[in-house]
Formats: sequence, C-alpha cells, structure tokens
Amino acid sequence: MSENSAPTKVANEYERERIPDAELKGSGKFWGMYSGEHAAGTEFMIGPLFLLSGVSLYNIFLGLLVGNLLAVFSWRFVCAPIATQARWTLYYHLEKIAGKKLVKIYNLANGVLFCFLAGAMITVSATAVGIPFNLEMPAFDAIYPSSVSFVVIVLLVGGVISAVASVGYDAVSKFANIAAPWMVLVFFACGVVALKQLGVSSWAELQAIWTDSIQFAQGGEVTTSMGFFEVMLFAWFCNSAMHVGMSDLSVFRFAKKASSGWATIGGMYVGHYMAWIAAAFMLAAQIKLTQSADPVPGPMAFNVVGIAGIICVVVAGWTTANPTIYRAGLAFQAMLPSASRLSMTLLAGGIATVAAVFPAFAFKLLGFVGLYGTILAPMGAVIYVDWYFSKRVGITPFYAENSGSSVNKAVLFAWVLPVAVALYFIFAQGATTWYFVLPAWLACGVLFLVFSRARGAQRV
Repeated sequence: MSENSAPTKVANEYERERIPDAELKGSGKFWGMYSGEHAAGTEFMIGPLFLLSGVSLYNIFLGLLVGNLLAVFSWRFVCAPIATQARWTLYYHLEKIAGKKLVKIYNLANGVLFCFLAGAMITVSATAVGIPFNLEMPAFDAIYPSSVSFVVIVLLVGGVISAVASVGYDAVSKFANIAAPWMVLVFFACGVVALKQLGVSSWAELQAIWTDSIQFAQGGEVTTSMGFFEVMLFAWFCNSAMHVGMSDLSVFRFAKKASSGWATIGGMYVGHYMAWIAAAFMLAAQIKLTQSADPVPGPMAFNVVGIAGIICVVVAGWTTANPTIYRAGLAFQAMLPSASRLSMTLLAGGIATVAAVFPAFAFKLLGFVGLYGTILAPMGAVIYVDWYFSKRVGITPFYAENSGSSVNKAVLFAWVLPVAVALYFIFAQGATTWYFVLPAWLACGVLFLVFSRARGAQRV
C-alpha cells in the first residue's frame, strides 16, 4: 500500500469512490485553502461594488458580520457533516439520488457556471499583469477586451492557472496555503494605506468622505440599492452553491472531521469581511486621489500599494480560479466518467480562459454570483433531505441507485420548478438575485419529499 501512496495522490482523486482513510487531511489544510480562496480576486471586485451601490458604512460592517457568520454555519452544519460521513464528490453523491442522465444536466450547469466564475478571476489577475507593460486595461463598463495584448495576457494567465488546477487537490491546497498568509497581509495593508490616503481621523470623518465618494461615483446622487438585509443576504449566499448547495462535499470529503468546516471562518472574516471592506476603501481613496470611480482591480491596487498590489491582484485571482476550475473539472468528469479528471480540468480551464477574455463577467459579479447560487444551490437541498429524512418519512434513499432509474423525476421537478419561478422574477421583473436562494432551496427540499412520497417510494 505504501509503495503506491505517492502516485495515487497525483493520479487518483477518488471521483467515484470514498476517500480512503490514508488520504484524509487535518483542519490546517482547509484553513489555508479557504483563506486563500476567499481573500482573493473576487474581493477586489465585490468590495468596491458596495460603494457604487451606495451602501452605508454601518450596513456594510454589520451586514457582513451577520451574513458571513451564517455562511460559516452553513458550511459547518449543512455541508461538512455529510461530506465527512459519505466522502463522495457532490456529483457522485447526487448521481446516486437523481440518476445518471439528470445529474449530467446539473453537472453541465454547475461546470459551466463555475468556469464563468473562474474566468472572472482570470480577468482580475490579467488587469494587474498588464500594468508593468503600460497596457490598456478594460474599463468597468466594458464587455469586450480592450486590446490584443489584453487577450494574450488572459490566455497566458489562464493557461498557467489551469495547469496547476489540473494536477489535483493537493496542488490546489498547497498553493493556497503558501499564498494565503502573504495575501492577507497585503489586503490589510491596502486597507490601512487607503485609510491614510483618505486622511480621516474619526468615524464621523470616514462617514462623510464615504458619502462624498458615493455621490461622486453616482454622478451627484446618493442612493442605495442595498440595506442591512440585502448585505447580510449577499454575504450569506454569495457562496451558496458551495455550502448549502453542497459543492464543497468535493472538498470536505478529504477532512478527517466535520469540525474542519470551521476553517471557513478564515475565508469569511479575513476575505469576505476585512478584504471586502479594504477593497471598498481602496476605491474611495482612488476617487479622492484620481477622480476615477472605475474599480478595475489592477490599477486600483497599484494606486494604493504599488508593485505589491499588482502581485497581490495576480495571486488573488489565481487562488480563486484554481479551486473553482478544479470543481468545474470534477463536474465535467462526472458527466463523462470514462474521461480523465486531468483532461476535464483542462477543458474547464480552457472555457474559463475564453470567458476571461470578456471582462463583463468580472465586472458584473454581484449579480452573477446570486444567479449561479439560485440555479445550483437548490439541488443541495435534495442531498440534505435524502441524507437526513428519507428513511424517517418512508422514501427510498439513493433512489436512482437502488431503482436503476437514470432520471429521478422527483428530483427533476423539485429542482426545476422553484428555479424557474426565481428566474422569472429575476429576468422578467428585475428582482435581486440573492433574494431567491433560500426560498428556492427550501422549496426544492420540500417538493422533493412531496414528489417522492407521491411516487410511493416506500422501499428502505
């Protein structure tokens, strides 16, 4: 067994089997990974968007405090316990319940949406790589690339990130553990330097200059589209596909204990709290110093901390894109079990890199993360209900596996109906995306039980 342990780590990610005990990892691996993944490229985009949306400082500080705590609880008590008991990827676990054909549809949606998210982070890194060469970067409202040089940079950055992700979980985890401590310090330094550039010495002065920054960014107005409740919901559900949506079953299946779910504290309060606020202050400082409200990550970080900011943006985008491409590769590999995880991860990296050429994916991030959570997260309720309630209410656990069904219609309709309603309100009525994650998740779980009982699946 020991003779084969080294190559097994590289060649076998256990996509369709339980993780053996010899491959389990302590909580330290997860603290580094989550801190690195969430003190990362998205933070440079999301933090400034709070300012552009006119959110008050009070609502940012308090809303993020509560929302991030709820996200940690979701990882620790919803996702991690099932992951450490079943020890399967999301895709293999769901296949046992939903059936091979249905799960392929879900995996396609999952993989493609994760590719777009990874692409946004490749874009973030690329905006910093071009600065030393004095290349034109896309404006915040850009849809298409700004130059051929930008496209070349995106392709190079995407290629390197995809290569690392394709090596496997160990490479993703090791890179995050190395990068995370340094990035956290740079984010903190960015916030401190930005505050110094703002020249404030009291909370009242900070509030005043924050309001002035919003007024400048909004062309003379001070309006807000996000209050405390909206900020809290966004912080809770911006990663909903990963926690209540169970995507991180694929990550926490490597954990020795469910208590490793607490490692997400590092990501939520270092990344989604400190780094978001620091990035928001960076935009306020940029507005004061350059009269520009264009929150392109590379130039914004360079204006605050110089070369260190450039390096931080590059690495930050990398540490988000790496595990996201890894997850997308697992989704595609679950669709085509005969294909290797290496080839599917490279395919995911290729799609992400092509998406990264179009900066709109990165610059519309607030709406996008809510959309992918609304589509993907409800399926996590199926896993949760099947794991904890199937035998209690007299329905067959892992119905597709036990019945030989390739499409579990109870899962299909339980997923499609609430998501379709949510998408109607989002696209036809212009509703805010992250309002619908929790209602869709709860509705999906309830409908799955109702439809399963109506089918008469009593065999347990």
